[in-house]
Amino acid sequence: MQTVKPMRTVAVLAAVITLLPATVPQASELELERCEQPMGTLAVVEPQDQYMRTLRQFELQSPTSLIRMMVQESNCFVVVERGMGMRNMMQERELAQAGELREGANVGGGQMVTADYVLSPEVVISQRDAGGVSGAVGGLIGGRSGRMLGGVAGGLKFSEAKTTLLLADSRSGVQVASAEGNARETSFNVRALGGASGIGGTLGGYSNTDEGRVIAAGFADNLNGIVRLVRADPGLQRDVSAALGGEPATAGAVFNPGDVVRPRIDNVRLLAGPGDEGNVVATLSRRDDMIYLGEERDGYLAVETSHGGGWVRKLLVGN
Repeated sequence: MQTVKPMRTVAVLAAVITLLPATVPQASELELERCEQPMGTLAVVEPQDQYMRTLRQFELQSPTSLIRMMVQESNCFVVVERGMGMRNMMQERELAQAGELREGANVGGGQMVTADYVLSPEVVISQRDAGGVSGAVGGLIGGRSGRMLGGVAGGLKFSEAKTTLLLADSRSGVQVASAEGNARETSFNVRALGGASGIGGTLGGYSNTDEGRVIAAGFADNLNGIVRLVRADPGLQRDVSAALGGEPATAGAVFNPGDVVRPRIDNVRLLAGPGDEGNVVATLSRRDDMIYLGEERDGYLAVETSHGGGWVRKLLVGN
């Protein structure tokens, strides 16, 4: 009987690649889940260093801006700033505390919206035969469950990647949901976010490279999973009415009745009434203690001091 020799691996792969275009379905575009009302406020944090090192190998920057745009587009959560913009926000508050901003600027304490949830991204990439034939075939014919594989033959620098989003309750610190990416034969239209155009530069390759688009599709799939989990559990949904336009907080720091406060500078006037037209009861130094009586009117606080009771301008008072 004639012995049949096994075919060489390269020949098998070449045959598979020849057959794939006729058998693999066309890639479908992944759509984001949409919500009529947000289910909570959410902050997206930067990936840990090991994940950032992985992304930089493919000239991809942090995915936080991309994910925040996805969340905002879905309308399923209200995004709160906890990234680079936080520095500018804190700078404005420092200027307000120093009395440098115009009266009525209203950027003092008690203004910021609480993040109900913290969303953490992760990405793990396998570079087995990176850019080679086996990577292309693996991306086209699939792999283990939970894997998001590259679907462009010869177009990717990695063979497979897995993305994950972890959702934690910011009050308890408990992880309440997680989702892994699975976008083997799907794509996500990054440029369609918010109807924007020409955003490839701001998203660091997630809209204009094969690697970036595959990873973006994974995070979009992750977000859809998170949304479905929260939507299915009313206990995880939060009231966002305050974040969407509740009554503005009073300008300046927040004090409680009975707090001991002091003037920020010397020669602060203690007035008989809540306004500049009131009679001057005393002139206070930075060393004078004042007891806040719990009443605020027209930007003035009612206080009791060793010089008697009266009103002081709130912007000139601190703990």
